[in-house]
Amino acid sequence: MSELKLKTNIKCDACVAKVTPYLNEVAGKENWQVDLKDPARVLTVNTDAPTEKVIEALQKAGYRGEAV
Repeated sequence: MSELKLKTNIKCDACVAKVTPYLNEVAGKENWQVDLKDPARVLTVNTDAPTEKVIEALQKAGYRGEAV
């Protein structure tokens, strides 16, 4: 598994709840987390899925992600 880090526009726990089913589908439960204390709102994902798939999952939930 590789570790991806993406800057996101996820801002709160409700946002995290909204993206959870999408990220769980791509990366698996407990293989990702968002640092809500970091102003960049960095999403860290441990997965073998391509970065594009993770970004796609964020977009389906209504959020953005870009490589850090």
